[in-house]
Order: sequence, then C-alpha cells, then structure tokens
Amino acid sequence: MALPLVAIVGRPNVGKSSLLAFLTRQLVSIVEPTAGVTRDRVSAVCEVNDVYFELVDTGGYGVDDCDDLTEDIERQIRYAIDTADLILFVVDAREGTVPLDKQVARLLRPYSDRTVLLANKVDEPRDATNAAEFSRLGYGEAICISALHYRGRADLEETLLARIVDKSDGPPPDPVMSLALVGRRNTGKSTFINALAGEERVIVSEVAGTTRDAVDVRFERDGRVFLAIDTAGVRKKARMVDSIEHYGFDRVERSIRRADVILFLIDSTAMLTDVDKKLGYLIASEHKPCVIVINKWDLAKNRAETETYGDYLTQLMPHLDFAPIAFVSAKEGRNIHSAVDLASMLFKQSKTRVPTGQLNAALEEIMALRGPSAKRGRRAPKIFYGTQISSRPPSLLLFVNDPSLIKQDYQRFLLNRLRERLPFEEIPIRLVFRARRGRPGRK
Repeated sequence: MALPLVAIVGRPNVGKSSLLAFLTRQLVSIVEPTAGVTRDRVSAVCEVNDVYFELVDTGGYGVDDCDDLTEDIERQIRYAIDTADLILFVVDAREGTVPLDKQVARLLRPYSDRTVLLANKVDEPRDATNAAEFSRLGYGEAICISALHYRGRADLEETLLARIVDKSDGPPPDPVMSLALVGRRNTGKSTFINALAGEERVIVSEVAGTTRDAVDVRFERDGRVFLAIDTAGVRKKARMVDSIEHYGFDRVERSIRRADVILFLIDSTAMLTDVDKKLGYLIASEHKPCVIVINKWDLAKNRAETETYGDYLTQLMPHLDFAPIAFVSAKEGRNIHSAVDLASMLFKQSKTRVPTGQLNAALEEIMALRGPSAKRGRRAPKIFYGTQISSRPPSLLLFVNDPSLIKQDYQRFLLNRLRERLPFEEIPIRLVFRARRGRPGRK
C-alpha cells in the first residue's frame, strides 16, 4: 500500500531537517547548521489524527557541495518533487527572501497546485511580520512556524490533513524484518540499498562518506514489506573531521540496535581494517544476528576461493565466526536477494525458543565432553541446569554454584557446543549465569 508522499523542499539551512523532526516528533535527519548535511532523501512515516503519510526530507537546493555532489543531490530533490502528493516549500523568515528562494519558487512553479509555502524560524512576533514578504514568491500567504520551538503545528497539520486525507488508506503494514547495512566507507552499502529498492533511493558515488544519515528504505519481496537502513560509512574516530561524522557514527550504533538483522558489508578488493574489526565487535556486543556480505566479489573471485576467504575472516574476526557469509556484487545485482534470504533465516532462528528439557539435555552432553575446570586450590565450578528466558537474541539462564568461577574460555566453548545442539547455529546466544541459592550473579 502506497502512502501519500509529502516532500520538504527549500534552499540550504532553512530548517528542513528540523521540520521533519517537528512533524514526526523524532530526530530523523541530522540537524546541523552546516549547509549540505542532508544529501539523500530521508523519509519517515508520519501520522496526524490517524491519517498516515510518508514525509521526505531533501537536500538543500542550490547547495555548493564540497564533494561535487550538487548534481546528485538535485536529482534526488527532483525525484521527490515529481512523486510528491504535496510539497512543503520552506523559507527562512529571519533572513527574508534571497535569490535561491526565487530559484526554488521557479523550480516548483509547475507543481504550484500541490505546493504549500512555510515560513520557518518564526521565533518572535516580528519574524511573522517579515514573513509577509514571501507572498511575492507566488504561493500565497506563508504558514508561519518555528520547527525548533514547536510553534505553528496546529495550522500546519490542519493544512496537511485538508490536502492529503483523501489519499490516505490507513496505517502502512509493519515490516516483517528490518535490516541495517553497516560497513566502512565505500563498501557499496548505497548500491546494495538501491538494488533492493529497484531505484536510485540513495546517492551512489566514488566519493567516500557520501551517505551521512541513516536512511530508511522500505521494499517489498514476495508480497512482504521489509525495511532496509542505509548507514554512513565508518572510519577511524581519529580521522573524523567534524561533528557530522560523529553524528553519523552515532546513527550507525543506533541503527544496529534497532535492526533485527545486520548486513555487514566488506569490500572484497581491500584488506580487512581495524574499522572492520571494530564494527564486528560492535555487532557482536549487541548480540545481533549478522550476515557478513562480501561485496564486489566479481572483482575478487579470481584472486581467492570462497572457502579461503571465509577462513581469512574467521581468523581476523573470531567473534563473528558463527555468522554466515554471502558473496555478492551489488553493482551487478548478483546474490543480493540471497543475502536477504539468509537474513530472514537468521531472524527466524533468533525468535526460536527451546524447551527446558532440550536445553538441559544439551548441557549434560557438553559437560560430559568437558566440564568447567577449577584452578588449583579453588572450588570446582558447577552448572546445575538452565532455561531460556527470552529470544531475539536467545538468552539462556544457567544456574551455577558461583558465577565468578565460569571463565571466559569455557563460556566460549559452551557457546560453540550449544550452537551445535540447539537451533541457534548461526546467531549469537546470550548466556546469563546465576548462583542457584540467590547469591549475586553476573553475565
């Protein structure tokens, strides 16, 4: 079901990203005074009085992009304009009309019947007086708002409802699974997303760091809706040059936490780096199911066999040795849907619950192979029994005589053997140890 689409358009720094946050009541785009922060179409589902629509933030029209992506940004803006049911033309009440506002007004002239003029940053009464001059742009009297101070919401929402209520058919279906695409710079995340979406949903460029925001993209497969989250490419913190990059990394961490499964993209044409390893540790620490996606395999397949490459990954990222590997070429569209199928399988595993009897039978077998050992002169550690206390990730509560006696090497052994015996072969398992008689435990 297609939602009505409302596009936010305007020159740089008029508060478009703040307006997106104002209407959705959540911080979706990075809000930063630097011109050109938003490059892609950043969207979110918005609801006003049970009327649902997709709200799309666009880059600043006419921005002089530092990476020569102005043409790409404007192509994204035009696509949003062409497909929008309603366009919110945003201007800055404090600065008044500037030449770029007039350029945007000319751009939107063919769509004037579905364009609403908004004067943002009306923070004080005199700003509302200044906003009167924008009527000369040819779009009538501007609706005065302050996205930063949450003023003017009622008038804006009333206008939105009047223009789109007949186009809305209720809430969209919830995605069956959300996927976060993470990786360092230039691993092909945006190309992968566009291949899934079947359109240029995000900008693809050889310029490192093109994607800055976390961009949610809904796509359909076999009649089911999925959510893919494109994230900013990561590099070493010491090389992050500004707050935008730090915000971008923060969004990566948040995207990992909110996703059901991670697609961890690695560039097969380059050696694994410390950034790759750091991202791997982050994914493992969050106990997220993960598909390791080896991209650009069409350029590297003659240099290494898949099995050899898999051994190489295991050696450098042993904390993700359980994760399945998909070899793809996002640019050519090869095997991308197989990677999604793998992710679906992992998501199903992560929701599985095992009976207590099955878990304890597995524990007995494992301890018969090798029980937890004690250092000389110390009490022997004992595992009495276990039960599964939650799923996503599967969390197993094991009752022991003293949690401090269960060392890390035995925990790793236990996890590997449990994966062999339980239906959690390729996903992380969380182990929680607790003293049987109520003494303080630890994970």
